[in-house]
Amino acid sequence: MPARPRPLIAALGLAAATSMALATAPASAAKGHDRSHPDLKKAYHATVKYKSEQAALDDGYQRTDECVEDEKLGGMGYHYVNPAHIGSTDPTKPAALLYEDDHKGKRKLVALEYIVLNTGQPRPGIFDRGFDGPYVLPGLGSHYSLHAWIFKKNPKGVFAPYNPRVDCCPPEQAKP
Repeated sequence: MPARPRPLIAALGLAAATSMALATAPASAAKGHDRSHPDLKKAYHATVKYKSEQAALDDGYQRTDECVEDEKLGGMGYHYVNPAHIGSTDPTKPAALLYEDDHKGKRKLVALEYIVLNTGQPRPGIFDRGFDGPYVLPGLGSHYSLHAWIFKKNPKGVFAPYNPRVDCCPPEQAKP
């Protein structure tokens, strides 16, 4: 597999952070979404192996070391991006896996993110809902994204961009 340019991976991590920071209470952030949607179950079964960070790396997801967090909205965590899956609306092929630090030196899988570049097509959708966006970012351009919190409960809803239960506090600052 050819090496992926690091600037693209950095741009995707920045894209996720910036695009969600630009959003204001998207419709997908509504509470009470049903986690039993058949495609969410497919997504879970296809990605549960990524609870092992090494499995994600082995399958082409590239680790980023910048944790995405908003002071008011909560966190997304660390994005692991697979450039081959950008543009996918296949529930089994998310463009990014989101991890949080467990404050013991390990990362735990918390959510999936789907990213589709905006080429003028109708708003993409998955799980019977439209993506959030479009957002425009240098290095990535115009894109849509959708989060799926299927590994950590999100009180804001399964499809909310941020989870108030995720933080980016470094282990040395974690509360005992």
